[in-house]
Amino acid sequence: MTTIDLPLLPLGRGTDLSAERGVECPGDLPAASDPDLVARARAAKEALGERVFVLGHHYQRDEVIQFADVTGDSFKLARDAAGRPDAEFIVFCGVHFMAESADILTGPDQQVILPDLAAGCSMADMAALTQVEAAWEAMTAAGVADSVVPVTYMNSSADIKAFCGRNGGAVCTSSNAEVALEWAFEQKPDAKVFFLPDQHLGRNTAILKMGLTLDDCVVWNPHKPNGGLTDQELRDAKMILWKGHCSVHGRFSPEVVDELRATMPGVQILVHPECQHEVVLKADLVGSTEFIIKTIEAAPAGSSWAIGTEMNLVKRLANAHPDKQIAFLDKTVCYCSTMNRIDLPHLVWALESLVAGTVVNRIQVDPDTEHWAQVALQRMLDLPGKSHKD
Repeated sequence: MTTIDLPLLPLGRGTDLSAERGVECPGDLPAASDPDLVARARAAKEALGERVFVLGHHYQRDEVIQFADVTGDSFKLARDAAGRPDAEFIVFCGVHFMAESADILTGPDQQVILPDLAAGCSMADMAALTQVEAAWEAMTAAGVADSVVPVTYMNSSADIKAFCGRNGGAVCTSSNAEVALEWAFEQKPDAKVFFLPDQHLGRNTAILKMGLTLDDCVVWNPHKPNGGLTDQELRDAKMILWKGHCSVHGRFSPEVVDELRATMPGVQILVHPECQHEVVLKADLVGSTEFIIKTIEAAPAGSSWAIGTEMNLVKRLANAHPDKQIAFLDKTVCYCSTMNRIDLPHLVWALESLVAGTVVNRIQVDPDTEHWAQVALQRMLDLPGKSHKD
């Protein structure tokens, strides 16, 4: 087999037509097929006026983000929606678990709409409630469940948040994961943390922020008997990490970091904590999406950066800061495929349906799940001293 060594090009500066299709754009998605879509979206939004509030996640396409009333990460957007109680309709341009969080936090008279129901999250989907409950039963059988405090990342389904609420646990974001783990370890003598669903955020936080070691961490694989772990391994562990990951952030490799340092003198590597531990160890700076944005905004002109997060955001940062050299930390274009399901045709359809009096793709969390998810979220909000941003 012949392998092709793909060059790493700063966004918008150079082309390589032998690499993945679209790099010469660089990585642009095809234009919307209907030239009237922009005008139709604008007209529908104007017709709805204050009745609609459009949320745009940082990873959305530019064609969609231009119609967002606010932009941000998932929990910030859900709280922004809660701060607009007079808006009848919350159109969430993001993915399913984000729309669930918005439904949990908004009022009963508000309706949350996801323009495409296929916009899920591969990480959130890696932890199904039945699997998590089976893991809890196994921990009970091993005699460790009484010491375990479950903590779930915001990027999880409402029923996983509710599971944590029912079992004395909490939710965390990438910004406050350290404080959430500190809280969890204080809840019980000899406490262990069951961290869902992203193993990398859990591992990176435990080792780099909490002073734990790789030996303190085990990975529960829901597709293996007893999670692939012995009862003794469960008893010895301080962190029981769910075998889940982000399909985008999990792609970045330490080898690419090494190559970039060799080819871009003075480059600073800036990555999200959902990246693999080996990548995080090689990075200069690690932080949440908001941290990444603020770091680039504050960086001096002429500085050189390689960013390990979703392509739409990296490209938007490169376009907004032409005085800085910004590269994507991968050899190929890598959008979040499910996030990109929210395109302009789906947004126009959702908005025009509302104008016509029809609510499509409403996201509703059942009352019991909502109650216990709110319990877990409130425990996070009660954490001391740290930002609750994603």
